Amino acid sequence: MSELWGGRFREPLDAAMRRFSTSLPFDRRLVREDLAGSRAHAEGLKAAGILSDEEHDALVGAFARIEQEVEDGSFPPRGDEPDAAEDVHSAVEARLVALVGDTGRRLHAGRSRNDQVVTDVLLWLKHASVEVEHAVREVQEALVDRAEAHRDLVVPAYTHLQQAQPVLLAHHLLAHFEALDRDAERLRDARRRADRSPLGAGACAGSTLPIDRQLTADHLGFARVSLNSIDAVADRDWAIEFVSACALVMTHLSRIAEELVLWSSQEFRRALVGEAYCTGSSMMPQKRNPDVAELVRGKTARVHASLLHLHSLVKALPLAYNRDLQEDKEPLFDAADTTRDCARLLAAALKTTEFKAPSQDAPDFSAATDLAEELVQRGVPFRTAHERVGTLVTHCEVSGRGLEEATDEELAEAGLEGLDRALLTPRGSVAAKKTLGSTAPGEVAKALEDARLRLL
Repeated sequence: MSELWGGRFREPLDAAMRRFSTSLPFDRRLVREDLAGSRAHAEGLKAAGILSDEEHDALVGAFARIEQEVEDGSFPPRGDEPDAAEDVHSAVEARLVALVGDTGRRLHAGRSRNDQVVTDVLLWLKHASVEVEHAVREVQEALVDRAEAHRDLVVPAYTHLQQAQPVLLAHHLLAHFEALDRDAERLRDARRRADRSPLGAGACAGSTLPIDRQLTADHLGFARVSLNSIDAVADRDWAIEFVSACALVMTHLSRIAEELVLWSSQEFRRALVGEAYCTGSSMMPQKRNPDVAELVRGKTARVHASLLHLHSLVKALPLAYNRDLQEDKEPLFDAADTTRDCARLLAAALKTTEFKAPSQDAPDFSAATDLAEELVQRGVPFRTAHERVGTLVTHCEVSGRGLEEATDEELAEAGLEGLDRALLTPRGSVAAKKTLGSTAPGEVAKALEDARLRLL
């Protein structure tokens, strides 16, 4: 096909250079957005008197024809053909010219591929961001579902991967809910900042044609118009911000995944992921591997790499547009697809996961902090209380006993005479909590109710 810029050159584009420079194999997914942007631009050209009513109507009919071809899969081409278009914009324009002749050539007046591609990607981003947010919500719903199903299950919380204090499993799962809730906020916030129309910025300086940019922005559903034509085509912070939000989502999904992997092990025996989300071994018949969690954990690296890719791409690029920016789409698309798919699959796997109480093979000392706080309430300085309870723990440990098996004499020696022995147990420890946001059953019940309301 002829090049959009061919009049300036005397020699045809080298075939290897054509293959090297084409973006159609990956930007073809923007075809619907390109048609939407072109339709809005046609409206602007008609309002400015550049297109007649007849020419505008011909283009509208051609847009409808191409949209039908997109639906049936016959357009756009894959992009690996010998004479493939340079990008999706060129492919759409070539198809318009084939359908309506010179009227198709009139459409690009007042528009550059520089503002055209940003318009397309920002339209795509608005939809992709919502998809990712919905997938995050699916994980949150699964966490709340599992929390409610196991709301009375007491488990150890860990610090340094050592048992720390008893908590309700629901409290632990809701910690992941909170992190993901902030991620959903970040996605919405990034989407708000990206909701601006670059259409009409042209190559970098705008246009002498009297195109109403607000009209085209309204037609496309953008909240506002970008205010600087150079910034409109040169900036990619909206892509970096969105992928940054995706990268943090993946970090949080990876933490959930890591716990599923850890808790599914024979050593922990705390979680059992449904068979539909596990695989076996080609050699070891007994294996039941939580592969969905391992893959989510592994795919996190892809999204983190996409963020670094975009930062590195834009760093030190002079204003305005540079062809380097063609390389923004693959990491952007991959980050969105990977984050959405990982969240959806992890949510589905979580809904099948059964959680179990920890084994009581080893002596339990998880209520030690509560004993120290009991001493504080009796007037003992905390550091002194800490030392006394530490000594009590040592006495029990050397004889293979947990705190529940401490004798009345040992408790009295620590200053805990008359103690309600329920406080020595994990469940008693959980029940004794009094602070807002703690693992106390009443606080967890309120947190579950609040989480459900936030998901509405």
